[in-house]
Amino acid sequence: MPEEYEVAVVGGGPGGLTTALYTTRLGHETALINREGGRYTTVEHVHNVIGISEETTGREVTELALSQLEEYGADHHADTVESVARADDGGRFRVEAHDLTAFADRVVLATGFKDAPPGFPELTRYTGHGLHYCLHCDAYSLIDEPVYVFGHTESAAEMAMMMLNFTADVELLLHGAEPEWGEETGEQLRAHPVGIREEEAVAVHPRDSEAERPEIGTIEFDDGTVREYVGGFAKYGTSYNNRLAKGLDCELNDEGAVRVDDHGRTSVEGVYAVGDLTHGQNQTPIAMGDGARAGLALHHELRTFPVPLEEIEAGETPSGFDVPAVPEAIREKAHGVQKRDDHAGMAPSDPQER
Repeated sequence: MPEEYEVAVVGGGPGGLTTALYTTRLGHETALINREGGRYTTVEHVHNVIGISEETTGREVTELALSQLEEYGADHHADTVESVARADDGGRFRVEAHDLTAFADRVVLATGFKDAPPGFPELTRYTGHGLHYCLHCDAYSLIDEPVYVFGHTESAAEMAMMMLNFTADVELLLHGAEPEWGEETGEQLRAHPVGIREEEAVAVHPRDSEAERPEIGTIEFDDGTVREYVGGFAKYGTSYNNRLAKGLDCELNDEGAVRVDDHGRTSVEGVYAVGDLTHGQNQTPIAMGDGARAGLALHHELRTFPVPLEEIEAGETPSGFDVPAVPEAIREKAHGVQKRDDHAGMAPSDPQER
């Protein structure tokens, strides 16, 4: 039988997880549907999140968040969503996954985006160990080290110049491609101390070949040059996972990201989008902020009380309110959390009891 929810969140990255956390704790029947092995679970070091150690992985954050959601009363379905469409009643949405059919009053898309791999496939095995995609996450770890930027576009040239904020040794690796940046960017680039290497890369040599996860050591080029790098970035563009958004006729920007307002609402009533799907910032705290704002907006749309005065005056509400509005299943979960918190917060008054 189809499952019934107020909110269905598709995607289990930081944005989707946070949205589901807010809607569940604000008393709305919520489902989080995410496929196994999502992009965030491959993150080996979570950066820029206050209170989270950089030794924490994206998988660890995800697993803890999922356990919290289930404890609060959300349903988690480890499944791949195939389609989202208006239901026959014209109001709700029908969410079809491999092993799940669900109806929801609101849908939140948190399906993220993909980084295009470098034009040199051998380099991809060093992802997270010398190959990075997010300057704001990883430039700190490359301060004062020799750094490369793979790419030949405007964004690659800009990133190479930006890395001069962190190190004096930056090379832009064209890998045999013709530069695609404009005249102004070229003039700007020539004025900065960025090395430009035109040769094609032919091999990557690890720093320690015996290591369980080898880190990049040197890159060899087709002219015989071997150059040492501690790490670097690939800038070959991104692609947004917007298939479901397109199916719902959500408005997209020129790059393919879903257009949303300040609360995550898309151009389609009842459909929200959060996280990298809407901007590609590739930042955990930004995605969490997106999810929090969307969760609050969803609550204001879905909450039962206060009943608008015009409905009361029109006699559209029963004389006796059925309170509280939070569903029984979530209330039962909340009672368990309350008892746990009360027990954890109790401090023995007698020192001998400690």
